[in-house]
Amino acid sequence: MTLEWFDRVAGELQDYMQSICEQYDQIGHFSIDRAARHPRIEFFLEEQDDDREYFCTLFFDPYNTEFYIETFDVDFGQTSRIILSDIDDIVDAVHERFHDYMNDDETDDDDEYYIVDEEDDIYEEIDVEWTTPEVTAYADQDEIEITYQFGIVQKTGDGILKRVNRIVTTDKDFIEEETHFIFSKEEASTIIAMIASHMNSLSELGLENP
Repeated sequence: MTLEWFDRVAGELQDYMQSICEQYDQIGHFSIDRAARHPRIEFFLEEQDDDREYFCTLFFDPYNTEFYIETFDVDFGQTSRIILSDIDDIVDAVHERFHDYMNDDETDDDDEYYIVDEEDDIYEEIDVEWTTPEVTAYADQDEIEITYQFGIVQKTGDGILKRVNRIVTTDKDFIEEETHFIFSKEEASTIIAMIASHMNSLSELGLENP
């Protein structure tokens, strides 16, 4: 496992983006999370109130030394990867997502998302404004990573949590599971209170109760 390719791309990416797109050069930024199991580069715009609007996340798989971005497959109801083999592919992918984001005026820069009713196998399309990047909640060396992302459902104003569980099996296979939880403002305070009052009863991941 090596991060040499990740560090090289991260070091040169700003110059590449500035040279290919004048508009990105003026307003585009990115941050680097090197500590995650799959290190990532997150691209964003800074608003006047110092808020960040994220439009692309570039992941790096240190096992296969390759970059990828994720897309949601409506047909299968799961997230899939687009592998980016060299820095030109990476720049093109980020550049395309940047302009898709800038041109997405009709949805007010919101993401179109699909929630699956597993019982009836029905897809419901919803608009989600993701207000945070993916945040790593738990990571165990190079075997498992759990991230969360918070957003607002535009139609209802409800909150939505996206949980992504990435696992590397003993056979070095990569498994990614994505789940969502939607809740109202009234529910949020109850959920927070219930979790807070039972924190001491919870066990750490990987540890069984005595």
